[in-house]
Amino acid sequence: MFEQFSLFIGEVLTLLAFIVLRLVLPLAFMFGIGWLLWKFFAPLPVPEPGRVPVRERFGEFVLRVRELPSIQIPELSARQILAVFTVLMLWIAAAGFVIARVFWGLGTVTALSDTVPWGLWIGFDVMTGVALAAGGFVLAATVYVFRLERYRPLVRPAVLTALIGYGLVVVALLMDLGRWYNIWHPIVMWNPHSVMFEVAWCVMLYTTVLLLEFSPAVWERFKIGWAQKLLHKIVIPLVILGVVLSTLHQSSLGSLYLIFATKLSAFWYTPLLPVLFFVSAVIVGLSMVIVEGSLAARAFGLKGEGDLLAGLARAGAVVLSIYLVLKVGDLLWRGQLERLFTLSFGSVLVWIELLVGIAVPLVLFSTTRGRENGRLRFRGALMVLGGILLNRMNVAVFGFYDYTMQFGSVYIPSLGEWVVTLALVAAGVTAYVIAVKLFPILPPAHRELTPQTLTVK
Repeated sequence: MFEQFSLFIGEVLTLLAFIVLRLVLPLAFMFGIGWLLWKFFAPLPVPEPGRVPVRERFGEFVLRVRELPSIQIPELSARQILAVFTVLMLWIAAAGFVIARVFWGLGTVTALSDTVPWGLWIGFDVMTGVALAAGGFVLAATVYVFRLERYRPLVRPAVLTALIGYGLVVVALLMDLGRWYNIWHPIVMWNPHSVMFEVAWCVMLYTTVLLLEFSPAVWERFKIGWAQKLLHKIVIPLVILGVVLSTLHQSSLGSLYLIFATKLSAFWYTPLLPVLFFVSAVIVGLSMVIVEGSLAARAFGLKGEGDLLAGLARAGAVVLSIYLVLKVGDLLWRGQLERLFTLSFGSVLVWIELLVGIAVPLVLFSTTRGRENGRLRFRGALMVLGGILLNRMNVAVFGFYDYTMQFGSVYIPSLGEWVVTLALVAAGVTAYVIAVKLFPILPPAHRELTPQTLTVK
């Protein structure tokens, strides 16, 4: 009787959660946006003497938001207009594939099958996306935990990049899940023995942490002092929590593939996968900050960050050395090192990882000229990003080719998978530019926009 009652209660709670997520929240979001738009475009009220009631203060905040200075329409060159038009067409095409995937399933858009259930959306959008977003916890720990204050100007851009990255990861997961509408199940259906359960909770919690870490820029933009003071008091434990969560799920992404002992190629299957995934996430986080800082400096005319990026490159050389020793030592320990000298598809991919993704950047970051020269530093960081991207694709996709070929199946990403992936990348770049334009993200001395000035150039 008690078990039946427990099952009944569980079903009722699941039904209530389904109603809240599918009906209540969308309706509340729709009416909330509508109310904000009405307040935004409504005529300004005539101020009355006396104290404003508490219930009207939020309305006053919304009205203050309306007082933003006007935005100047940018003058675009022919090349920029072509780029904008291309991105818009890409998003329209991606929207069509998304609609087809949601209503008619994965088979209508992807090249996935029962033999190959994970493809580009997992290997690139999720596995690589999470790694590229590692700069957030690396820079936050550097400044707030290790007290290297000179790198503070790089924290907000790194946190913004991480927040956008995790947002795109969530979208990619929604696309890749067979029953995407069940993505909320880990919240109420606990399975602590599953690595996926840990990854799901860590990603949810860390995304929340990133939102809180990014929020000071929002509070500063709208001059909400009490929120800034509150975040300042809890920033240290918040950063520590973010580092712990990142350590857990960055390594757990490697743990996911430990069950594929008979399917994943021996070049990449190793008990050290969790360690390799975490160490590579640290180095790719540092490299992502270098790439993002270099591009931002070129796009927004920043100066004075070269020394900071050179310092990150110096740290990157240390982490790359550790990663190289782990990779080569693991191959030697498992007896796979000699197989690298036998020409095959897998051996070529491993050589590209080792040489282009690790060895060459290590040489560049180990020399003074390579660290201080902006172009060399940028190219070295790009090589690291390419090497880790290839590593994630090797583990998630290419490493299964020998196994799937036994069943006559070779996975080649479909047009829909490529279009959606490129659309997500374009959306991430667009979100970064908009955020930099609207909020105080860049270093104050070089910030193109301030809370009082909003000009799109």
